[in-house]
Amino acid sequence: MPEEVKKEEPKKKGPIGKLKEKLEDADEELMILSTFVRLGILVWSGGILTLAYIKLPPALGIPEQKLDPTFIASVFTGVLATFGVQTTKKNGDKSSGGGGITKEQMERLIEKAAQTAPSQTIRIEQTPVHITSTPPKSEDKYEM
Repeated sequence: MPEEVKKEEPKKKGPIGKLKEKLEDADEELMILSTFVRLGILVWSGGILTLAYIKLPPALGIPEQKLDPTFIASVFTGVLATFGVQTTKKNGDKSSGGGGITKEQMERLIEKAAQTAPSQTIRIEQTPVHITSTPPKSEDKYEM
């Protein structure tokens, strides 16, 4: 009587098993884990922000929460920044260069400040600048 050779069927792997099989080292595993953690925090903070601004129907029986969404909004924007998404306010003036001020706007501010109070304004246009209280060394060169 010939013996039947039983072939073992491979176990079906879940999504985590398939993912673990494809990952080669621990760094990749940590990278994937950190991405999932950041996504979880993003979903959580987005949900809390949404609940802060909508009114739930009374049939759900959930009392209205009075919370300050400032902290949650900062967590939300911080996590978005880790994914490379940056939020900015648009003032309608596109010449400001992404939230900063232009050279013309800075000169106008300096001029107005000089007219309102007797003060001295120092504008540094090149970095790095080191302000120290030690006398300069003789080998240091200064250009005027």
